[in-house]
Amino acid sequence: MKDYSSEIREYIDLEIAVLKKLDAEKISILMNALDSTRLKSGTIYIMGNGGSATTASHFVNDFNKGLSEYLEKPFRFVCLNDNTATVMAIANDIGYDEVFAFQLRGKVMKDDLVIGISGSGNSKNVLKAIEIAKSSGAMTVGLTGFDGGRLAKVVDISLNAPIMSMQVTEDIHMIFDHLMMAIFYKELCGKDHLIEL
Repeated sequence: MKDYSSEIREYIDLEIAVLKKLDAEKISILMNALDSTRLKSGTIYIMGNGGSATTASHFVNDFNKGLSEYLEKPFRFVCLNDNTATVMAIANDIGYDEVFAFQLRGKVMKDDLVIGISGSGNSKNVLKAIEIAKSSGAMTVGLTGFDGGRLAKVVDISLNAPIMSMQVTEDIHMIFDHLMMAIFYKELCGKDHLIEL
């Protein structure tokens, strides 16, 4: 039996190093933007491909159910990659680059917020959706890894996991979700999930 302990510790240490580099002020800015959108009854659209698609779905669950269960004015998250039939129809009939932009066109408004998740920051379908959002006056957010790619340069708020690893990048994106949820749970809902061991 092989002992993977040293490799496991190496991965954990890398994750910790990246976490220590995260910009707390930018996360705070995003949290204020999310809450402001909620208070204006705006819609928060979120999207991603592959592992980022599941992260987008997880955000929707945590904000629409986990937090909104205890809020008089709920969050209104919509995940653009969750309707398989719609995504496949757009991809087949129009093109995969349009799967998110097509859903936003004529629908996204200035009081909305649009979050694109792309590890590389260069996913064409995410970038096209961000273009539509910006043209409508909506606030735009990018969750990226590596050097942030094009997405980090064009959004209003950029949260980057500064690491050349897709696995750690996707881990950090989920931490963004759970970190914000835990703080909102306490600040907006009066419930504390931060229990020390």
